Amino acid sequence: MYEIFGAYLNQDYDLWGTTIPQIVCCYKEDSPREYHRELIDEIDQFMSEHPTDLDSAFEIEYDTGFSPTLWGYTTASFFEELKRLLRD
Repeated sequence: MYEIFGAYLNQDYDLWGTTIPQIVCCYKEDSPREYHRELIDEIDQFMSEHPTDLDSAFEIEYDTGFSPTLWGYTTASFFEELKRLLRD
């Protein structure tokens, strides 16, 4: 997950787009399909490791200038949206 949050979903996100779908589309175009599946697996693992502290664990682990709440998501709903976009 460090790649997508470090390179695409950070304070310079606008280099890739202005919406989450646009940004994820750029990530998908720049990375092999197997990375998309690996990212979905990483998300699932992270969520299962942090069932009661997902928000704080996300903030600690991926403090890259990206906040799901600023985009209208909770951490959980953002992860679900990200997985959906990666599968499309």
